[in-house]
Amino acid sequence: MWAYESVFYQIYPLGFCGAPFENDGVLEHRILKVNDWIPHIKKLGADAIYFSPVFESDTHGYNTRDYTKIDTRLGTNEDFAQVCDNLHKDGIKVVLDGVFNHVGRGFWAFQDVLKNRESSPYVNWFGRIAFDGNSNYNDGLWYEGWEGNYDLVKLNLRNEDVIQHIFSAIKGWVDEFDIDGLRLDVAYCLDHDFLRRLREFCDSLKPDFFLVGETLHGDYNQIMNDAMLHSVTNYECYKGLYSSFNSMNMFEINHSLLRQFGPEQWTLYKGKHLLSFVDNHDVTRVASILTNEKHLPLIYALAFGMPGIPCVYYGSEWGEKAKKEDGDPALRACFEAPQYNELTEWISKLAKAKKESKALCYGNFYSVVLTNGQCVFGRERDGEKVFVCINAADQPFFAGFDMGKGEATDLITGKQVTLNGGLELPPYSAYFLR
Repeated sequence: MWAYESVFYQIYPLGFCGAPFENDGVLEHRILKVNDWIPHIKKLGADAIYFSPVFESDTHGYNTRDYTKIDTRLGTNEDFAQVCDNLHKDGIKVVLDGVFNHVGRGFWAFQDVLKNRESSPYVNWFGRIAFDGNSNYNDGLWYEGWEGNYDLVKLNLRNEDVIQHIFSAIKGWVDEFDIDGLRLDVAYCLDHDFLRRLREFCDSLKPDFFLVGETLHGDYNQIMNDAMLHSVTNYECYKGLYSSFNSMNMFEINHSLLRQFGPEQWTLYKGKHLLSFVDNHDVTRVASILTNEKHLPLIYALAFGMPGIPCVYYGSEWGEKAKKEDGDPALRACFEAPQYNELTEWISKLAKAKKESKALCYGNFYSVVLTNGQCVFGRERDGEKVFVCINAADQPFFAGFDMGKGEATDLITGKQVTLNGGLELPPYSAYFLR
């Protein structure tokens, strides 16, 4: 699967393109802005883009009105086809946000229910509806909103017509935009039979069609398996990544990684490829959540060195700041042009190292050195061995380990490193030693 060797770049198009929050119905060709960023994305070393919602919606993209039409605020289907074509020409895969758990109030079938009530042919397209109740919108009927959000109308994924409508839309996305995969919104809420059928359908559409699901807690294997999704978002390690640096407690992230990928038989996700991230469109940006900015390059080194598929959120590669408490739009800002600085350069080196090492893409995981402020772990595959070394402290640290040889190459810088029973790690440093 191509995704297992990829570096993802996430764009939230409505924010990225500076679209108004409310859908004003005014056609603007904003999505073409992505074309201008392709050289930056390539320079960063990303070879796959995950687009948050691009289809017609009421406001933020997750309250869909029409699965077949690019949001008017972003442009036309032809505009987006051109963007996808340009990305593909530069060797960049395209993954779209599939929002199938719920739709918006503006979704055409729900509008029919509001108008025709019990006599609507689409009554059974949605979760529970009570015509003797009422909603927050005073509709004269009650319906199931996702987690109590009545702008998100729950779909009935056990209704064959709904399933076929979704499958028809996905086929259209492949035909029109040649997409390479889907990220499934709130995948942990989706009906398991639907997920099985979705996998079977997508496998028939295109070889190596990648499915990654949004998951938060619990056992990811319930939906990440040979019959359902290839991958899920690694929220367990997301928290451990920043928290380990802020509390100077590398035991936390190592505990999660050993639990997920360690050498014991019982570990949870050995051989699987979860989506690793330090931030995204739903959480505080990493430059705002870290208490020491010198940890910024190191958290990315850890995210690229650990098992998984790294995903970089647009703007964070040069250290943009934004806090969740300031509201979602603050996390999804519009930037006039991409910036390139030391952090961006560093991430591009991490991306290159990752893609040039089968051990970093597919290798096992075992802990070598672990203290509060330092960690060294090994990744091995087919005779290739890489040691990921992190020193998060403000003092040098001698990490004692045996790689079975006296010299190694640092994959990040390309420089040769002499090993004398280990390596002295300078303050705030990271190495990928091979």
